[in-house]
Amino acid sequence: MEKRNSFSGSLGFVLAAAGSAVGLGNIWRFPYLAAKDGGGLFLAVYLTLALTFGFTLLVTEVSIGRKTKQGCLTAYGKLKKGWGWLGGFASIVPFLIMPYYCIIGGWVLKYAIVFVTGIGMDGVAGDSFFTDFIMSPVAPVVFTAIFMAATCFVVFRGVNKGIESLSKVLMPILLFLVLGIAIFSLTIRGSAKTDGRTGMDGFLVYVIPNFKGITLEKFFTVVMDAMGQLFYSISVAMGIMVTYGSYFKDKDNLMRSVNQIEIFDTVVAFLAGVMVIPAVYVFSGAEGMSSGGPGLMFMMLPKVFAEMGVVGRVVGAVFFIMVLFAALTSSVSILEAVVSGIVDKTKIKRKKMVIIEGVIAFILAVIICFGYNKNIFFFNVKLPNGANAQLLDIFDFVSNNILMPIVAIGTCILVGWIIKPKTIIEEATKNGERMFRKGLYVVMVKVVTPILLCLLLLASLGIIKI
Repeated sequence: MEKRNSFSGSLGFVLAAAGSAVGLGNIWRFPYLAAKDGGGLFLAVYLTLALTFGFTLLVTEVSIGRKTKQGCLTAYGKLKKGWGWLGGFASIVPFLIMPYYCIIGGWVLKYAIVFVTGIGMDGVAGDSFFTDFIMSPVAPVVFTAIFMAATCFVVFRGVNKGIESLSKVLMPILLFLVLGIAIFSLTIRGSAKTDGRTGMDGFLVYVIPNFKGITLEKFFTVVMDAMGQLFYSISVAMGIMVTYGSYFKDKDNLMRSVNQIEIFDTVVAFLAGVMVIPAVYVFSGAEGMSSGGPGLMFMMLPKVFAEMGVVGRVVGAVFFIMVLFAALTSSVSILEAVVSGIVDKTKIKRKKMVIIEGVIAFILAVIICFGYNKNIFFFNVKLPNGANAQLLDIFDFVSNNILMPIVAIGTCILVGWIIKPKTIIEEATKNGERMFRKGLYVVMVKVVTPILLCLLLLASLGIIKI
């Protein structure tokens, strides 16, 4: 049996956990939702939920991991006999996310290379560049393979030499790049062609609450959007924080570390909006901010960088390198959640399991890549929300919109009503730490959080309309 590794200290844990939290969801989804949901109104709702809903799930999962010293597949069963099924659901989430996350990581790698080398720059801002690339039978697979190989290499090296070492190098660089791009975005000034809009104008659109057209139904939509974003932002309900918590030393301050993760993630999420929204607003106006997901990062932003001229290429290169770092630290945590869980369950050697899961994930990734090419393999269905879906969208919908709420609801029921909140509170404060939000935690984990999660699940399934 292999000796279980642990992070060298609180700093290693915080940087690794923050690296998991700060990923593609923060960078391409947060700015879009903020622009769509009333700017400052969304920010206020998001911050409120981060301090309540997010805090509850984060403390719970990290504490479960440290208490059981198990990955997500076996932690729940060890915590309470008969609840191992919840660990199974939690493990399926990263297993489904891993293939398509590495595909998107490959897309980011492609754009980073284009902006750094200048090869392909003439067409990168064109409407067909992105679609031509993802529909190619070879290129997306190659870039996915490179990105996935890098992810597997880090996890193969282990918790200390791999995950912690990577996080200690990339996270400070990532924060520096995010802050630098955000400041630059605020200084952009448009021309007469863009009505003289400035980056500060876009910043005000981002931070000032817009209550125009806000009804009770619309506000509910904002709350659901912000809550859904929190899953992306803090990496809960996907086994990652349970897994990382299992590597957290008993003597280290858990509450302080959780608070630091909250602050780090919220700051980066906010700065992601500062990076993107002012720049897009200057060159494309309010209507340009309507693109979310791949449309924002791979189609809208290259147009913005092209409008900046020579400076745009430099900014674009820095931006996509930054996104590449964020994607890599997140994909490492996703793979680690799968590998750790199966190693704890089966006692397969860690390095062997990395190779096995890497091969499986790559095969699934290739199939998903082919889904975009009509000449090879084409698959198209409608999701409950009415959107047309490729295999990538289906994997994303099942993992994020169905399984993650189910895992989070199950966790709240287990902690709130079966083993009781006292179990988690005692684990989180066993070194004498103070839990300032103890009363709030109890109410949230027993009542408020499961109700909100049920609403989110029902909305995702189209049972209730938002």
